[in-house]
Amino acid sequence: MAALYVMIPVAIIVVALAIWLLFWAIDNGQYDDLDSPAHNILFDDEDPAHKAGLAEAEHPDKPARQDEEPPRA
Repeated sequence: MAALYVMIPVAIIVVALAIWLLFWAIDNGQYDDLDSPAHNILFDDEDPAHKAGLAEAEHPDKPARQDEEPPRA
């Protein structure tokens, strides 16, 4: 029974801290844009090492070279 005198105030403090953190995150814009980060992963064209499809994009009527390795899955 004596443990409840400690656990109840600690639980109230934890809940109050969680509510404060939620409102802090909302006020600081953490939930402003939920869609863009999920879509940005699909468009990594800014990567300079990304070379897939460049030959086909530059010359769409020319077939790919036969001495190249096929893409790996």
